[in-house]
Amino acid sequence: MKKFVAGVSHDERSIEELREDREYAVALLQLAMESLDNPNERGGALLSMRAVAEAYGGLGAVAAEAGISRESLYRSLSPKGNPTLKTLVAVLKTLGLRLTVASQQTEQTGQAKESGDSVAA
Repeated sequence: MKKFVAGVSHDERSIEELREDREYAVALLQLAMESLDNPNERGGALLSMRAVAEAYGGLGAVAAEAGISRESLYRSLSPKGNPTLKTLVAVLKTLGLRLTVASQQTEQTGQAKESGDSVAA
């Protein structure tokens, strides 16, 4: 009977793909950010953010550069995590990204909802 050698894990391959394709990583983070307000999707969104952080330096290096502890970042980007805005902004900045605000669109009509059309800065 022939034994098969284990290949690359799914997580390792995903991180490799994120590292190789920056546009894919940015698109994944955009979807993750949109999913954070849905309790059923929040865990997956946080794990996506964690994968991108792993791809671009690893959680330890990202945490150090963001000025937060590695343990805190692991907890924040876990399926049951609850990162603060400060943590999210720091991680995004470390990855060379920034948090932005956009008008919320309805899926059916494509028009902006009456409340929340714009945000003054």
